[in-house]
Amino acid sequence: MEASSTRNSQIIRASWLSIIVNALLSVIKIVAGIMAGSLAVVADGIDSSGDIVTSLITLFTASIISRPPNMRHPYGYEKADTVATKLLAFVIFFAGAQLAIATFSSLMDNKVRELPSLLAVVVVVLSILGKQGLAYYLRKVAKRTESSMLRANARNMQNDVLISGSVLIGLMFTHLFNMPFLDSVTALLVSIWIMVVAVRIIIDSSRELMDGVEDPNLYKLVTDATLSVDGAGNPHRIRIRKMAHHYLVAMDIEIDGHISLEKAHKISHQVEDNIKQSVPNVYDVIIHLEPVGDDATNEVFGISGKDL
Repeated sequence: MEASSTRNSQIIRASWLSIIVNALLSVIKIVAGIMAGSLAVVADGIDSSGDIVTSLITLFTASIISRPPNMRHPYGYEKADTVATKLLAFVIFFAGAQLAIATFSSLMDNKVRELPSLLAVVVVVLSILGKQGLAYYLRKVAKRTESSMLRANARNMQNDVLISGSVLIGLMFTHLFNMPFLDSVTALLVSIWIMVVAVRIIIDSSRELMDGVEDPNLYKLVTDATLSVDGAGNPHRIRIRKMAHHYLVAMDIEIDGHISLEKAHKISHQVEDNIKQSVPNVYDVIIHLEPVGDDATNEVFGISGKDL
Protein backbone atom coordinates (compact mmCIF):
# COMPACT_ATOMS: atom_id res chain seq x y z
CA MET A 1 0.00 0.00 0.00
CA GLU A 2 2.88 2.34 0.86
CA ALA A 3 4.63 1.55 -2.45
CA SER A 4 1.41 2.28 -4.35
CA SER A 5 1.06 5.61 -2.52
CA THR A 6 4.65 6.55 -3.41
CA ARG A 7 4.04 5.60 -7.04
CA ASN A 8 0.93 7.79 -7.22
CA SER A 9 2.69 10.76 -5.64
CA GLN A 10 5.47 10.50 -8.22
CA ILE A 11 2.92 10.42 -11.06
CA ILE A 12 1.10 13.44 -9.59
CA ARG A 13 4.35 15.39 -9.19
CA ALA A 14 5.39 14.63 -12.77
CA SER A 15 1.94 15.63 -14.07
CA TRP A 16 2.04 19.00 -12.29
CA LEU A 17 5.49 19.76 -13.69
CA SER A 18 4.27 18.82 -17.17
CA ILE A 19 1.26 21.13 -16.82
CA ILE A 20 3.38 24.10 -15.70
CA VAL A 21 6.08 23.70 -18.37
CA ASN A 22 3.61 23.12 -21.21
CA ALA A 23 1.45 26.06 -20.13
CA LEU A 24 4.46 28.40 -20.25
CA LEU A 25 5.70 27.07 -23.59
CA SER A 26 2.22 27.13 -25.10
CA VAL A 27 1.59 30.78 -24.24
CA ILE A 28 5.06 31.84 -25.39
CA LYS A 29 4.81 29.99 -28.73
CA ILE A 30 1.28 31.12 -29.61
CA VAL A 31 1.97 34.77 -28.76
CA ALA A 32 5.40 34.75 -30.43
CA GLY A 33 4.03 32.88 -33.46
CA ILE A 34 1.32 35.52 -33.97
CA MET A 35 3.81 38.35 -33.50
CA ALA A 36 6.36 36.71 -35.82
CA GLY A 37 3.76 35.74 -38.42
CA SER A 38 4.58 32.02 -38.29
CA LEU A 39 1.68 29.60 -38.61
CA ALA A 40 4.02 26.68 -37.88
CA VAL A 41 5.03 28.17 -34.51
CA VAL A 42 1.37 28.86 -33.66
CA ALA A 43 0.60 25.23 -34.56
CA ASP A 44 3.44 24.08 -32.30
CA GLY A 45 1.98 26.23 -29.51
CA ILE A 46 -1.47 24.72 -29.97
CA ASP A 47 0.10 21.27 -29.75
CA SER A 48 1.67 22.29 -26.42
CA SER A 49 -1.73 23.48 -25.16
CA GLY A 50 -3.05 20.02 -25.97
CA ASP A 51 -0.26 18.62 -23.80
CA ILE A 52 -1.76 20.53 -20.87
CA VAL A 53 -4.98 18.57 -21.35
CA THR A 54 -3.09 15.26 -21.44
CA SER A 55 -1.25 16.14 -18.22
CA LEU A 56 -4.53 17.09 -16.53
CA ILE A 57 -5.97 13.71 -17.53
CA THR A 58 -2.89 12.02 -16.07
CA LEU A 59 -3.24 14.02 -12.87
CA PHE A 60 -6.93 13.11 -12.49
CA THR A 61 -6.27 9.44 -13.24
CA ALA A 62 -3.53 9.28 -10.60
CA SER A 63 -6.18 10.05 -7.97
CA ILE A 64 -8.40 7.25 -9.32
CA ILE A 65 -5.82 4.45 -9.41
CA SER A 66 -5.00 5.02 -5.74
CA ARG A 67 -8.47 3.86 -4.68
CA PRO A 68 -8.60 0.45 -2.92
CA PRO A 69 -10.48 -2.55 -4.40
CA ASN A 70 -14.21 -2.83 -3.72
CA MET A 71 -17.23 -4.95 -4.70
CA ARG A 72 -17.57 -3.24 -8.09
CA HIS A 73 -13.83 -3.29 -8.85
CA PRO A 74 -12.28 -6.24 -6.98
CA TYR A 75 -8.99 -5.84 -8.85
CA GLY A 76 -8.77 -2.17 -7.90
CA TYR A 77 -8.62 0.86 -10.20
CA GLU A 78 -5.11 0.65 -11.62
CA LYS A 79 -6.32 -0.22 -15.12
CA ALA A 80 -7.62 3.35 -15.28
CA ASP A 81 -4.00 4.04 -16.20
CA THR A 82 -4.52 2.22 -19.52
CA VAL A 83 -7.94 3.77 -20.16
CA ALA A 84 -6.44 7.22 -19.62
CA THR A 85 -3.60 6.38 -22.02
CA LYS A 86 -6.12 5.69 -24.78
CA LEU A 87 -7.97 8.91 -23.96
CA LEU A 88 -4.68 10.82 -24.17
CA ALA A 89 -4.08 9.31 -27.59
CA PHE A 90 -7.47 10.48 -28.87
CA VAL A 91 -6.82 14.01 -27.56
CA ILE A 92 -3.45 14.04 -29.34
CA PHE A 93 -5.02 12.71 -32.56
CA PHE A 94 -7.81 15.26 -32.72
CA ALA A 95 -5.37 18.09 -31.97
CA GLY A 96 -3.30 16.90 -34.93
CA ALA A 97 -6.38 16.62 -37.14
CA GLN A 98 -7.45 20.14 -36.26
CA LEU A 99 -3.99 21.46 -37.12
CA ALA A 100 -4.04 19.56 -40.43
CA ILE A 101 -7.37 21.08 -41.43
CA ALA A 102 -6.23 24.61 -40.49
CA THR A 103 -2.89 24.37 -42.30
CA PHE A 104 -4.40 22.77 -45.40
CA SER A 105 -6.93 25.59 -45.61
CA SER A 106 -4.05 28.05 -45.27
CA LEU A 107 -2.20 26.41 -48.16
CA MET A 108 -5.31 26.61 -50.34
CA ASP A 109 -5.58 30.33 -49.60
CA ASN A 110 -3.92 32.37 -52.34
CA LYS A 111 -3.24 35.54 -50.35
CA VAL A 112 0.35 36.81 -50.16
CA ARG A 113 2.24 35.99 -46.96
CA GLU A 114 5.18 37.69 -45.31
CA LEU A 115 8.27 35.91 -44.06
CA PRO A 116 8.12 35.03 -40.32
CA SER A 117 10.48 37.11 -38.17
CA LEU A 118 13.54 35.67 -36.41
CA LEU A 119 11.62 35.82 -33.12
CA ALA A 120 9.97 32.57 -34.24
CA VAL A 121 13.37 30.86 -34.47
CA VAL A 122 14.36 31.94 -30.94
CA VAL A 123 11.10 30.70 -29.45
CA VAL A 124 11.32 27.32 -31.21
CA VAL A 125 14.88 26.77 -29.90
CA LEU A 126 13.62 27.55 -26.37
CA SER A 127 10.78 25.07 -26.89
CA ILE A 128 13.16 22.31 -27.99
CA LEU A 129 15.27 22.72 -24.85
CA GLY A 130 12.24 22.81 -22.54
CA LYS A 131 10.50 19.81 -24.14
CA GLN A 132 13.66 17.71 -24.20
CA GLY A 133 14.19 18.28 -20.49
CA LEU A 134 10.55 17.46 -19.72
CA ALA A 135 10.62 14.32 -21.90
CA TYR A 136 13.72 13.07 -20.07
CA TYR A 137 12.11 13.64 -16.67
CA LEU A 138 8.79 11.99 -17.60
CA ARG A 139 10.56 9.02 -19.15
CA LYS A 140 12.63 8.58 -15.99
CA VAL A 141 9.56 8.67 -13.72
CA ALA A 142 7.60 6.41 -16.10
CA LYS A 143 10.36 3.80 -15.93
CA ARG A 144 10.48 4.01 -12.13
CA THR A 145 6.68 3.78 -11.70
CA GLU A 146 6.00 1.63 -14.80
CA SER A 147 3.12 3.95 -15.73
CA SER A 148 1.84 3.63 -19.30
CA MET A 149 0.25 7.09 -18.92
CA LEU A 150 3.56 8.79 -18.17
CA ARG A 151 5.27 6.69 -20.81
CA ALA A 152 2.75 7.93 -23.39
CA ASN A 153 3.16 11.47 -22.14
CA ALA A 154 6.97 11.16 -22.33
CA ARG A 155 6.69 9.90 -25.90
CA ASN A 156 4.43 12.83 -26.65
CA MET A 157 7.00 15.25 -25.25
CA GLN A 158 9.81 13.58 -27.19
CA ASN A 159 7.76 13.82 -30.36
CA ASP A 160 7.21 17.48 -29.58
CA VAL A 161 10.99 17.89 -29.70
CA LEU A 162 10.95 16.40 -33.20
CA ILE A 163 7.99 18.59 -34.11
CA SER A 164 9.70 21.75 -32.88
CA GLY A 165 12.87 20.64 -34.68
CA SER A 166 10.95 20.27 -37.94
CA VAL A 167 9.38 23.69 -37.37
CA LEU A 168 12.87 25.14 -36.87
CA ILE A 169 14.12 23.53 -40.10
CA GLY A 170 11.03 24.78 -41.90
CA LEU A 171 11.67 28.33 -40.69
CA MET A 172 15.28 28.12 -41.83
CA PHE A 173 14.28 26.96 -45.31
CA THR A 174 11.54 29.59 -45.40
CA HIS A 175 14.13 32.33 -44.86
CA LEU A 176 16.80 30.65 -46.99
CA PHE A 177 14.59 30.33 -50.09
CA ASN A 178 12.38 33.35 -49.33
CA MET A 179 9.26 31.18 -49.68
CA PRO A 180 6.71 31.92 -46.89
CA PHE A 181 4.42 29.07 -47.92
CA LEU A 182 7.03 26.56 -46.65
CA ASP A 183 6.00 27.59 -43.13
CA SER A 184 2.49 26.25 -43.81
CA VAL A 185 3.88 23.08 -45.42
CA THR A 186 5.94 22.46 -42.28
CA ALA A 187 2.86 22.97 -40.11
CA LEU A 188 0.94 20.41 -42.20
CA LEU A 189 3.73 17.82 -41.87
CA VAL A 190 3.81 18.45 -38.12
CA SER A 191 0.07 17.81 -37.84
CA ILE A 192 0.37 14.52 -39.77
CA TRP A 193 3.17 13.36 -37.48
CA ILE A 194 1.06 14.15 -34.42
CA MET A 195 -1.73 11.90 -35.74
CA VAL A 196 0.71 9.06 -36.51
CA VAL A 197 2.05 9.16 -32.94
CA ALA A 198 -1.51 9.10 -31.56
CA VAL A 199 -2.40 6.01 -33.61
CA ARG A 200 0.68 4.19 -32.31
CA ILE A 201 -0.31 4.93 -28.71
CA ILE A 202 -3.88 3.74 -29.41
CA ILE A 203 -2.54 0.43 -30.78
CA ASP A 204 -0.25 -0.11 -27.76
CA SER A 205 -2.97 0.65 -25.19
CA SER A 206 -5.50 -1.52 -27.06
CA ARG A 207 -3.24 -4.54 -26.63
CA GLU A 208 -3.40 -4.17 -22.87
CA LEU A 209 -7.16 -3.56 -22.82
CA MET A 210 -7.59 -6.75 -24.87
CA ASP A 211 -5.55 -8.64 -22.23
CA GLY A 212 -2.50 -9.01 -24.46
CA VAL A 213 1.15 -8.66 -23.47
CA GLU A 214 4.01 -7.00 -25.33
CA ASP A 215 6.60 -9.61 -24.39
CA PRO A 216 5.65 -13.21 -25.36
CA ASN A 217 8.78 -14.40 -23.51
CA LEU A 218 6.77 -14.02 -20.29
CA TYR A 219 5.06 -17.33 -21.10
CA LYS A 220 8.41 -19.12 -21.26
CA LEU A 221 9.41 -17.59 -17.92
CA VAL A 222 6.17 -18.86 -16.34
CA THR A 223 6.62 -22.31 -17.88
CA ASP A 224 10.24 -22.63 -16.74
CA ALA A 225 9.34 -21.43 -13.24
CA THR A 226 6.60 -24.08 -13.05
CA LEU A 227 8.68 -27.00 -14.33
CA SER A 228 11.47 -26.17 -11.88
CA VAL A 229 9.17 -27.29 -9.03
CA ASP A 230 9.38 -30.98 -8.21
CA GLY A 231 5.97 -32.59 -8.74
CA ALA A 232 4.54 -29.86 -11.03
CA GLY A 233 4.15 -30.69 -14.72
CA ASN A 234 2.49 -29.82 -18.02
CA PRO A 235 1.69 -26.13 -17.48
CA HIS A 236 -1.13 -25.30 -19.87
CA ARG A 237 -4.01 -22.89 -20.39
CA ILE A 238 -1.55 -20.19 -19.33
CA ARG A 239 -3.08 -16.72 -19.52
CA ILE A 240 -1.12 -13.58 -18.70
CA ARG A 241 -2.75 -10.19 -18.75
CA LYS A 242 -1.63 -6.80 -17.61
CA MET A 243 -3.25 -4.44 -15.13
CA ALA A 244 -1.39 -1.11 -15.21
CA HIS A 245 2.17 -2.14 -14.23
CA HIS A 246 1.10 -5.50 -12.74
CA TYR A 247 0.70 -8.95 -14.32
CA LEU A 248 -2.11 -11.41 -13.60
CA VAL A 249 -1.27 -15.06 -14.28
CA ALA A 250 -3.78 -17.91 -14.52
CA MET A 251 -2.83 -21.46 -15.47
CA ASP A 252 -3.45 -25.19 -15.08
CA ILE A 253 -0.78 -27.67 -13.98
CA GLU A 254 -0.73 -31.44 -13.58
CA ILE A 255 0.35 -33.24 -10.39
CA ASP A 256 0.16 -36.80 -9.13
CA GLY A 257 -3.50 -37.47 -8.35
CA HIS A 258 -2.64 -39.79 -5.49
CA ILE A 259 -0.78 -37.33 -3.25
CA SER A 260 -2.46 -35.62 -0.32
CA LEU A 261 -4.27 -32.30 -0.64
CA GLU A 262 -1.75 -30.73 1.71
CA LYS A 263 1.20 -31.75 -0.50
CA ALA A 264 -0.62 -30.59 -3.63
CA HIS A 265 -1.25 -27.27 -1.93
CA LYS A 266 2.45 -26.88 -1.12
CA ILE A 267 3.40 -27.64 -4.74
CA SER A 268 1.03 -24.97 -6.07
CA HIS A 269 2.39 -22.43 -3.58
CA GLN A 270 5.96 -23.20 -4.65
CA VAL A 271 4.96 -22.69 -8.29
CA GLU A 272 3.38 -19.36 -7.38
CA ASP A 273 6.49 -18.23 -5.51
CA ASN A 274 8.75 -19.24 -8.41
CA ILE A 275 6.62 -17.31 -10.90
CA LYS A 276 6.72 -14.19 -8.73
CA GLN A 277 10.51 -14.48 -8.55
CA SER A 278 10.84 -14.95 -12.33
CA VAL A 279 8.31 -12.37 -13.57
CA PRO A 280 8.46 -8.81 -12.17
CA ASN A 281 5.36 -7.10 -10.74
CA VAL A 282 3.07 -10.13 -10.53
CA TYR A 283 -0.18 -9.05 -8.87
CA ASP A 284 -1.72 -12.52 -8.53
CA VAL A 285 -1.27 -16.12 -9.66
CA ILE A 286 -4.27 -18.43 -10.00
CA ILE A 287 -3.43 -22.13 -10.37
CA HIS A 288 -5.88 -24.91 -11.21
CA LEU A 289 -4.62 -28.38 -10.27
CA GLU A 290 -5.34 -31.43 -12.44
CA PRO A 291 -4.26 -35.09 -12.13
CA VAL A 292 -1.51 -36.27 -14.48
CA GLY A 293 -2.94 -37.40 -17.83
CA ASP A 294 -6.14 -35.35 -17.60
CA ASP A 295 -7.77 -34.90 -21.02
CA ALA A 296 -7.21 -31.31 -22.15
CA THR A 297 -8.10 -31.70 -25.82
CA ASN A 298 -11.15 -29.45 -25.49
CA GLU A 299 -9.15 -26.40 -24.41
CA VAL A 300 -9.83 -23.39 -26.61
CA PHE A 301 -7.86 -20.65 -24.88
CA GLY A 302 -4.57 -20.04 -23.16
CA ILE A 303 -1.00 -21.06 -24.03
CA SER A 304 0.47 -24.51 -23.43
CA GLY A 305 4.01 -24.90 -22.14
CA LYS A 306 4.49 -27.69 -24.72
CA ASP A 307 4.09 -25.15 -27.53
CA LEU A 308 6.91 -22.90 -26.33
